[in-house]
Amino acid sequence: MNLSAPAHIANYIGGNLQAPINGKYIDNINPATGEVYSQTPDSDLADVEAAFLAAKSAYGAWSLTTTEERFKILNKIAELIDDNLDALALAETNDNGKPLWLSKKVDIPRASSNFRFFATGIMHFSTDSHHMEDKAINYTLRQPIGVVGCISPWNLPLYLFTWKIAPALAAGNCVVAKPSEVTPMTAYLLSIICQEAGLPAGVLNIIHGTGPGCGSAIVAHPQIKAISFTGSTRAGRDIAATAAPMFKKLSLELGGKNPNIIFADCNWSKMIATTIQSSFSNQGQICLCGSRILVEESIYDRFKEEFIARAKKLTVGDPLDDNTRQGAVVSKLHFDKVLGCIELAKEEGGTILLGGGAVKGTGRCEDGLFIAPTIIEGLGASCRTNMEEIFGPVVTLQSFKTEEEALQLANTSDYGLSATIWTQDVSRANRVAAKVHSGIIWVNCWLLRDLRTPFGGFKNSGVGREGGWEALRFFTEPKNVCIEL
Repeated sequence: MNLSAPAHIANYIGGNLQAPINGKYIDNINPATGEVYSQTPDSDLADVEAAFLAAKSAYGAWSLTTTEERFKILNKIAELIDDNLDALALAETNDNGKPLWLSKKVDIPRASSNFRFFATGIMHFSTDSHHMEDKAINYTLRQPIGVVGCISPWNLPLYLFTWKIAPALAAGNCVVAKPSEVTPMTAYLLSIICQEAGLPAGVLNIIHGTGPGCGSAIVAHPQIKAISFTGSTRAGRDIAATAAPMFKKLSLELGGKNPNIIFADCNWSKMIATTIQSSFSNQGQICLCGSRILVEESIYDRFKEEFIARAKKLTVGDPLDDNTRQGAVVSKLHFDKVLGCIELAKEEGGTILLGGGAVKGTGRCEDGLFIAPTIIEGLGASCRTNMEEIFGPVVTLQSFKTEEEALQLANTSDYGLSATIWTQDVSRANRVAAKVHSGIIWVNCWLLRDLRTPFGGFKNSGVGREGGWEALRFFTEPKNVCIEL
């Protein structure tokens, strides 16, 4: 099995690797070097239709396979991901710009965990029954939907791609999936792994292309019955506008503008080390990053001084260097967007305490897209910088005096994905966790993930939940059967 990056990526339709029907391709660029190192299909409606027909043809047999048989195949995919860790990690880093050590430690292991978790989970998935005294018994059947669409983002490419595909396949659906055209390589390599693992032809189809040209065709297809999407709130709004009138099932995991609430009684050393991670991991390109840091007034100056000192030590540069802590941002478009957000913060009256601009790469990375870790203070809670998702290595600092003020600041945002609370007071932790308007709350930790738990946000952060039984429920239809006694 050859998992090296090809000059031309192929679509995966009906178990075969094939060129886009229109013959068109998009440049695939390594953001750390600026090099065009492969070509990605610029697929359109014709490819989506071919993928749908392949999925439709495969559905009857796949939906009737036993859960044990599905487990064996999906678990084999997980094993092959583990066996090819180095090749997949390098592909992820070259595509995305993140440090290679991060791809090896987080992205690729989590991709195999996703397949392994849902492969096992489907064998333990249970349903309800209800006994109506001496009248009847009701029980619920959970049946696959049919052909479903999965669309994933560029920030955690294989990690989030598999997070959607694995439960859909485990539940007995067939899938038409689209990775981001900005980071397509590991999805292509997954195609080869699926062939090697013996996944039946047509069960999973991977189409490469842009959102308007390819993603929209998946969303609008009249016979694709459910859409699972992770990406921007703007794109999620467009998807909902198309899919909702067609009565498709929708799971939308969208943006975040997450508060990191730090009380004076926190475990200082753990808090400061973790806050560096939650601010700048993956160049701040994680929807769960704590981009609004709220600090109790009595420790604000101490926090600011140490936080800046630690952020200064983050090495920005070549993602293949083990010492690098900040790689490149994902694309020139995103690079310009993040720098534009920093300029907006200045216009709004913010003070740049650290960073605030691009970092010039050296050697092979001379033309790379690097941005310095950036810390901003002096902005109000309702300004655009504190309300809009930046999705880069940029955080703001705000102080608060009371618990009530901290909650008011935390809940000002239109987003509600996650929040982190730092305190040693268990009563306060429970009290604040209950009142923060976010779908995921971490207390004295960050990004500690149990795949059994529901994942998703409030407000503009999305619709529905992923993970655990929630994902398997989403990818199945419940049917009540009532039998009179």
